[in-house]
Amino acid sequence: MTETTNKPNAVFWIISAVALVWNLLGVMAYVMQLTMSDEARSQLPELERTMYANIPSWYMLAFGIAVFAGAIGCVALLLRKKLATILFIVSFIAIIAQQIYMFVLSDIGKNMNTSQLGMTLSIPVVGLFLIWFARKKTDKGWLT
Repeated sequence: MTETTNKPNAVFWIISAVALVWNLLGVMAYVMQLTMSDEARSQLPELERTMYANIPSWYMLAFGIAVFAGAIGCVALLLRKKLATILFIVSFIAIIAQQIYMFVLSDIGKNMNTSQLGMTLSIPVVGLFLIWFARKKTDKGWLT
């Protein structure tokens, strides 16, 4: 006779913790970009100075929503709350808004090096994975 359990396994906790660290790094990047002084900005390469000078406020709003919804979603995941799925969906929608700006409405995407491009494109992939992961764990009964 097999017994099912609603207790998450170690992989769940590891993935959830790593996802929280990922999203907290995003929060840190957002705060750093938002609070960067003019002096610090003047030390950046010309391409980055131009980029920061031209970023619209709605992009920064989307950035904030993406990282904070993602981080709170990870906390909800660790607390085993299915609210995590909704927060990850909100985060993903904001990520898509950012990607549209970078690759459609501006030239930022065209000027990225391979490393920057890889990191930028990994963000929606992780966002989609977290939505899938939270849904899968809700189906298993691990998130309530």
